[in-house]
Amino acid sequence: MTPSEPAETRTEDRSAAPAGGRSATRADGRSAQTATLAEIAREAGVSAPTVSKVLNGRADVAPATRTRVEELLRAHGYRRRRAEATRSPLIDLVFHELESAWAMEVIRGVENVARDAGLSVVLSESAGRLTPGRTWADQVAARRPHGVVLVLSGLDESQRALLTSRSIPFVVMDPAGDPGADVPSIGATNWQGGLAATRHLVELGHRRIGAISGPPQMMCSRARIDGYRAALETAGLPVDPGMIMTGDFHHETGYRLGRELLDRPDRPTAVFAGNDLQALGCYEAARELGLRIPEDVSVVGFDDLPVARWVGPPLTTVRQPLTEMAEAAARLVLELGRSSSEETPTATRVELATSLVVRASTGAPPVPQGGAGGWKLTY
Repeated sequence: MTPSEPAETRTEDRSAAPAGGRSATRADGRSAQTATLAEIAREAGVSAPTVSKVLNGRADVAPATRTRVEELLRAHGYRRRRAEATRSPLIDLVFHELESAWAMEVIRGVENVARDAGLSVVLSESAGRLTPGRTWADQVAARRPHGVVLVLSGLDESQRALLTSRSIPFVVMDPAGDPGADVPSIGATNWQGGLAATRHLVELGHRRIGAISGPPQMMCSRARIDGYRAALETAGLPVDPGMIMTGDFHHETGYRLGRELLDRPDRPTAVFAGNDLQALGCYEAARELGLRIPEDVSVVGFDDLPVARWVGPPLTTVRQPLTEMAEAAARLVLELGRSSSEETPTATRVELATSLVVRASTGAPPVPQGGAGGWKLTY
């Protein structure tokens, strides 16, 4: 065993070890014999091997037990040495889904920072789950990356405890829910974006504005729809629940729900889609129904993916600075990794500004004819 090995590797407790066997480093610089670990085990009401598992960052320890043992270790003056020398030259990047141009913008941002730092990026996908699978944390702990960036995902208590015990920092980008007061996160001003998109349509003269949201369990989706509601209410317009469709951020759903909105007798003259992919699905629905964009229906998206500039007509959308958000998340996780293991970095929440990008998919509503009976399209 070499002196460069981290403390959590050098403090494994073995029942057959002699009294003068392996030792851990105490905060006062003195050596603490493995017998002290047995005393901690007795205080915690667990076995000595369980204390060893906590010290070694093993995942197979109940969260409550891990917390109790960690508190006793700190109380007895144990500390972990910085793990910088044993880290792999990696950043783990975890998506809940990895299947669209949205993900490519995020990958590009993390790669930019990793490349400058001489690191590589490991991609993982949690198959649509908002928390990675059970074995994922064990694999990350074995890799010992410089840090983990989770996109639209989170960690359960045991996963967080395992990464923390191995001094592996993590940052959540665009968190699906409230990540917790002690979890660093990078997001965007989603509420402001929804407000700006809808206000733009109101200022063009639209009074019946439909919306296709993202998944209701995602914080960003709820914030965008809240911004949409706020814009209508501020303009003195009613919020019609029947005009708000619940989507999932996929193109196919934008098409299906867009067709449902645009095929009704009292159809909206404009649609705010929760992301660009759903907006493009709405484009397809409008074409099938013989509606022109923007003459018959205006469409606004959210994200400003590269494809938004290429479609016909180019899509008016809310720019979410995805690449910049990913760069900020990667830089933050590296900064946390450089912090001393004795320090508890202040949890950081950063929101990058969104901005409305007006293109050719929005215009004034069609002229109403025939009285209060509805809209008659003029060609």
